[in-house]
Formats: sequence, C-alpha cells, structure tokens
Amino acid sequence: MEEILGILEKNCRYTAEQIAVMTGKNVEEVHEAIRKYEEKNIIVGYTALVNWEKTCKESVLALIEVKVTPQRGEGFDKVAERIYKFPEVKACYLMSGSFDLTVIIEGKTMKEAALFVAEKLAPLESVLSTSTHFVLKKYKDKGAVFADKPRDDREAIFI
Repeated sequence: MEEILGILEKNCRYTAEQIAVMTGKNVEEVHEAIRKYEEKNIIVGYTALVNWEKTCKESVLALIEVKVTPQRGEGFDKVAERIYKFPEVKACYLMSGSFDLTVIIEGKTMKEAALFVAEKLAPLESVLSTSTHFVLKKYKDKGAVFADKPRDDREAIFI
C-alpha cells in the first residue's frame, strides 16, 4: 500500500478512483488505506507547491544551520520542539555533520529573517551558534522544476 503514498506525494489531487486504477486496487481499499494513513499521522497534510516568484508576494526564505546543546534525558527533541513552534519556522530537521539542526524560515524581508535569528533563535539557552543562508532562487523543490518550460519558436512549414 506504500504505492498509494508515493502517488499522493507526487500529486495529492489524484482522486481515490484514479489511484485505484493506477494501483489495481478497488476504490474502497484506497479510501481505507488513506484514512488509516491519516489516522496514524503517516499522511500529515496536503499542500500545493507554489512558485511565489510569479506572484506579487514579497518574501525571503532562509536556511539556518544551528548548533545546540542537547537537553539531558530529552536529546535534541525538546530543543527542536521549542524552535519549530515559532510561526516563522517552515521546517526543522535534525542533521548529521558539523551542525545539529537545519531550520528553514520565511519572512517578508531579509531584515525580518535576520531579526528572527537575533531576537528569537540565538537567545535560546540551548543554542550555541547559528549560520544563516538566504535562498536567492528556487530551481527545483520537492521534485518540481520551477524554470519556465522552453518555448518552441519553430514555425510550421506546409508543402
């Protein structure tokens, strides 16, 4: 049934009927599988992937590398929970390597993002250091390419 998850992850607008045809299952099986996935929090939400650069909305996306001190008995989970509860935080990941958490935030301006780091994130007692990187342009996100499709300027020739 993980096939259903793969289909929904690529395009959550498929109907149960369409998924049933793709997987060879009946519609009731698909509905039941999706219900169970939602109930078990395997499917945690449905979103649209929007290319905001083609709209009037002004925003900035920042990726912040965060080094933290894990809390006794709680590890990184308690620190991460405190950070991901901020409304500016769009994603938070525990990482391997030279830093502990990746925090992705969205703000209206670079200054707003920088103030989030300076006033909310860096002062947390578990945070040792941060390094902020701003997204300048998205080329691909969640498997979707953001570049415009090339136009075919060739003209038809009739003989």
